[in-house]
Amino acid sequence: MREVNFHDLKSLVGTKIGTSDWWDIDQARIDKFAEATGDFQWIHVDPERAKESKFGNTIAHGYLTLSMLAGMRFKTFEVTGTSMGVNYGMNKVRFLTPVPSGSRTRATYELTNVNERADGGLECTFTATVELEGASRPACIAETMSIFYPAA
Repeated sequence: MREVNFHDLKSLVGTKIGTSDWWDIDQARIDKFAEATGDFQWIHVDPERAKESKFGNTIAHGYLTLSMLAGMRFKTFEVTGTSMGVNYGMNKVRFLTPVPSGSRTRATYELTNVNERADGGLECTFTATVELEGASRPACIAETMSIFYPAA
């Protein structure tokens, strides 16, 4: 895991901060996400029916792919010299390639913008690109935002 100091964030705009390890996207993970969200659309949870679809397999929910960005980030880099960091939102999200059950994904994070806030925090925008192992196009590209506050 890479450590990035709060005071260095501005100088890192335009650079790749890191790439996560590969994460398995198995049917159990997909089913747990369906259970947690109440989204039981057959293309996600019915392997027999999904065999007849154009995908030939169940696929992960797009929001499952998106939600894993936080966990992947926590295992990829840590902003040090802070009292806390909070998720602030997203600017843009695109799901470009379906993620089939049994595949693997990983995310690369680029710091694309830093804004100073009146409350002393730094509002950071990261472009997260979720790679699907063996695919020519990303599974997802998302602009995520976090606010980091300096240590007291």
